[in-house]
Parts: sequence; C-alpha cells; structure tokens
Amino acid sequence: MKFRVERDVLSEAVAWTARSLPSRPAAPVLAGLVFEAVESEGGEGDNGSVTLSGFDYEVSSRAQIGADVTEPGRILIHGKLLADIAKSLPNRPVEFSTEGSKVLLSCGSSRFTLQTLPVEDYPALPTMPTATGAVTASGLAGAVSQVAIAAGRDDTIPMLTGIRVEIEGEKITLVATDRFRLAVRELQWKPEQQDMSATSLIPSKVLSDTAKALTGGDWVTLALSGGEAGEGLIGFESGDGASSGAKGSRRMTSRLLSGEFVKYRSLFPSEYNITATVETAPFLEAAKRVSLVADRTSPIKLAFTQGEVTLEAGAGDEAQASEAMDAVLDGEDISVSFNPSFLLDGLQVIDTQYAQLSFTVASKPAVLMGRPALDAPPQEEFRYLMMPLRVPGQSAG
Repeated sequence: MKFRVERDVLSEAVAWTARSLPSRPAAPVLAGLVFEAVESEGGEGDNGSVTLSGFDYEVSSRAQIGADVTEPGRILIHGKLLADIAKSLPNRPVEFSTEGSKVLLSCGSSRFTLQTLPVEDYPALPTMPTATGAVTASGLAGAVSQVAIAAGRDDTIPMLTGIRVEIEGEKITLVATDRFRLAVRELQWKPEQQDMSATSLIPSKVLSDTAKALTGGDWVTLALSGGEAGEGLIGFESGDGASSGAKGSRRMTSRLLSGEFVKYRSLFPSEYNITATVETAPFLEAAKRVSLVADRTSPIKLAFTQGEVTLEAGAGDEAQASEAMDAVLDGEDISVSFNPSFLLDGLQVIDTQYAQLSFTVASKPAVLMGRPALDAPPQEEFRYLMMPLRVPGQSAG
C-alpha cells in the first residue's frame, strides 16, 4: 500500500475514528484502525481514497478521505499511537508505504516505522442501516448538548445512561434523565417518510461525541434499524468538505440500549402557579459564585420575592454566601432549594437572554426554560425539570 495525503486531512480522520477505540480492547486487533486505500478509475491529483475504520463490537466509526493512491491495499495500525503521531506532524504532506509487516510514515524530515496488526483477524463492521432522514448538524449538536447533561452516569442502570430519541413525522424529541432531573428537547428534521414513527435509546456519551464531531458539515443523515430491544443500530453520516483535499465522509454506528424508558410526559405539570424570570448570564454567574461554598450534598437556595431573587448557600459554622439580583415574579413569593450542579448545568445550556423557572409549589419539581425577552413566551422546545431538595425549616411555598 502506498499513498500521499495532506497532514490536516489525515490528522482529522485518524482523530475521528480513533476516538471510539476501546481503552481496554477485548482483543488486541480492536486497538487498531483499518486503512484501506483504493485507486480511482482515472484522473490526476487526488486520484483515489483512503477509508479508516474502527470498531469495538458496540460502536463503529469510519472516515473516508481523498488521497493520491499509487498502490492500493488494506492494513491494520495501532490507532491511539497513530493519532498521537498524526497530530504532532509538521504541516507537510504525509506519505504512507508498507514493507512487509511494517508501515513507513514520512512527513517532511520526520520518519516513523510502525508494526502492523493482523488485519485478517479484524471483525467486519456492521452494515449502515437505511437512511431514515436528515437533520442540520448544528441543530443536532445543540439539542444533544442540552439533554445530555441530565443523562445518568451509573452504568449499573444502562437505561438511564442513554438518550431516548423519539421520531414522529417531522419532529425529533430527545430525552434524558438520571431520576433527579430530566431534560427534553424537540427539533425539526427532514424524514424520508412523512409518517415516520420510531423510538430508540442511544448511549449518551456516543451520541454526544458524535454530534460534536459531525458539526463540520451542514447536514447529518440518521439511519435507524430495530428498536429498544438492544439489538437495533443507529447510524450517523456526514459529508466533510471542510478540509483541503477531503472529499469523503464521516460515519458511525452504535448498538441501541435496552430497557423501558421513564414515562416522562406525565412529570410535567399542565399548568404553573408561579413563574420567575431572570436574566440568564448574570443569574448563572451569581449561582456559580454562591455555589462555591456548597459541597455536593449542600443545596443552593433561591428565594424569589417581587422584583428580586436572593441566592444563598452554606449554613451553620461553615462558609456561607448570598447574592441578590433582579427578577420578575408572577405569583406568590417562593423559596426553593436545588442541587447546585443541577441548577448550573441547566442554566449553562439556556441560549436565550432570559431564563424562566416555573413552579406549582416549592416541594414539587420546577421546570426551567429559555425566554427570548420579558414580553415573549418561554421556548418550550427545551424543558429542564429539577427535583427540589428538602431543607429542614424551609417553607413548602
């Protein structure tokens, strides 16, 4: 095998595929990336392509890049090592060639000799499911970032570590929960069939990493097969024309998680008795400052009165902090306490000038939404529900 490719093109492709490689592979070959070089049928310049693939039996990733291929071939190289090498190379064209069981890599005056792995032992990658529809890359990345904050981290309950994807016609709904908070985000997309209806449960980390990495293109194609029985697959594919010399795509697949998801819709109140609206950025900064004195088990208290909210944390002989700022309150005064991390997570993904907290009573879950302006309604496409913390002596509102 022999080919020549631009350094940035190679580095991006290797980084994309190597990110899904297991840190502790079940078999040595799973630590590798498959390189497959193919000559084009004719032409000058970038007369061929190279496909890089990685797989750990759960998640597969593939990147295709344009290259000047002079000798086609297929090899397996240690992925993490190659990723480290590729990002450190000088900004010069990179040349790959093989000699027996070794790969020779040269870039400018840099030379590396790497040992190949037995490519014949590498498992076949899963087949990409049939395309289900397409969504804007920026829209997907933004939506996933808003719901992923609420996904669980406890691997003993796999269902809670996933993001539920519900497809109904031209609308996608993403949902995640760790039982103490819940995030829901709706967005529009272009389905292949207008009456499309499907659900799937995707590992949150996989979906988050993929959505971030596919922002180079305008659109991301979703491909879904199976359902929530854990046997289905979801695939994502994006064209990548951002890199000089790149004329291929990025693709990944992931197995779906199993388990019956929380019946979350009934958790949202049909109406609210109290709403409080605060300017998002100052509120977030104040919450960050006050929460500095709160440990993981200590709450941050929000006391809303007409025209003002007071944030407090800490108690007794320990460090304490408080800060007051303007707020618009619709309803009776209310005091409520939250896990500081949960509150900060929610505020950090609100992308509007104002944030609105809606309550029934202080002891019931509160819902956080974005609000573009004080005279505009809240944006219900994103809703973040938080369970309040019970604090001795605090009024139930």
